[in-house]
Amino acid sequence: MMNQTLVTEFSFVRWTESRVLSRLHTAFFSLFYLMAMWENVIIIFLTVLDHHLHTPMYFFLRHLSFLDLCLISATVPKSILNSITFTDSISFLGCAVQLFLVVLMAGSEIGILTAMSYDRYIAICRPLHYEAIMSKGTSVLLMAVSWLNGGALGILYSTGTFSLKFCGSNKIQQFFCDVPALLKLTCSEQHVTIHVSVAIGVCYAFSCLVCIVVSYMCIFSTVLKIPTRQRQSKAFSTCLPHLLVVSMFLLTGAVAYLKPASDKPSLLDLLVSTFYSVAPPTLNPVIYCLRNKDIKAALGKVLWIDRNRKKVAGRK
Repeated sequence: MMNQTLVTEFSFVRWTESRVLSRLHTAFFSLFYLMAMWENVIIIFLTVLDHHLHTPMYFFLRHLSFLDLCLISATVPKSILNSITFTDSISFLGCAVQLFLVVLMAGSEIGILTAMSYDRYIAICRPLHYEAIMSKGTSVLLMAVSWLNGGALGILYSTGTFSLKFCGSNKIQQFFCDVPALLKLTCSEQHVTIHVSVAIGVCYAFSCLVCIVVSYMCIFSTVLKIPTRQRQSKAFSTCLPHLLVVSMFLLTGAVAYLKPASDKPSLLDLLVSTFYSVAPPTLNPVIYCLRNKDIKAALGKVLWIDRNRKKVAGRK
């Protein structure tokens, strides 16, 4: 039998061998990370403090921001650290934990996006029953189910992937530990466990997508029956950002996990993985809050109070 060296740590693909370009990569990722941190922290802060935002819609948005914060924190800081130190390694355990966290957050986020579409469906199609249906207990239950589904997927994917044997090359053609990239490094011939896990994940994502599509078909059908253009515009302004976020997240995730695997490193693979792990946490707050009057009003209150405090302090 041919000797095989078992892998005890992994190394990520380097974006560039140039130290100058590596510093640019660090600056670029740091900028996106800081933007995502501030945007999501502000949303969490506003939806907790402002009593006008204590509704199911903003309850889900607060948890979505928290998930986005955790998702980008699970991948980008390690990539930034590697660029600064000009290293590319990650321990076997660290890789397993990173994979678990990424799948946990992504799976939970899909569930929350589905819950948000259901919330919009009830608010627009059954407004008279909204408070009875979307009670605090229902919102908490939907949130708990989303987290449990994400946790179950995280356990399935991480245990399924790291139950395989890794030998020979330890070079992950990504900037974080992801299932498609890790499967290229395994020397196990049987991938039944991980194939079952991926199949479950695809079924879960597809079922969430079906629920979202059905919800929005009912929503748009109801909105088009509204007689006034102003009320139609208001309804569309609350739904279209959510639909854009869902499309962006599911499309990039599907491309990353369902496209045919290639043995050679691809710039497209890096761009897709970057987009679905970095772009949603950065863009979601902007998409949701760009035309959201409630968030703008809450932010205006905070800035106005802070400005008045500074004026009072200056007079003293």
